[in-house]
Amino acid sequence: MPEDELLAGHLQELRRGTVVLACRLILRKPNYSYALLDLLEESGFAVDANTLYPLLRRLEKQGLLTSDWNTDESRPRKFYRTSPDGDAVAGVLGQDWDDLSTAFRSLKGQS
Repeated sequence: MPEDELLAGHLQELRRGTVVLACRLILRKPNYSYALLDLLEESGFAVDANTLYPLLRRLEKQGLLTSDWNTDESRPRKFYRTSPDGDAVAGVLGQDWDDLSTAFRSLKGQS
């Protein structure tokens, strides 16, 4: 087994893009970032808040998420939602993920 640090780096690299896609899929329904962390974890995506918050800002800047502030409660919360462009990109990425998953299963079956 490779060194723990080496393995951790490869796992992080593998999971990085999956978190982006998972966020877009979950945020088809509006939600705020703290709840998104919980939903990601419940779905098997362990994400640190220090990773998620910059990701959400980047996706919003790219036009793939929209956001609105909810000030109805005592503590204002910023709600995010996948934009129409983000939904289209998620569809393409999801299809590519399915294709890659099929290809990996095929490779694993050859060994």
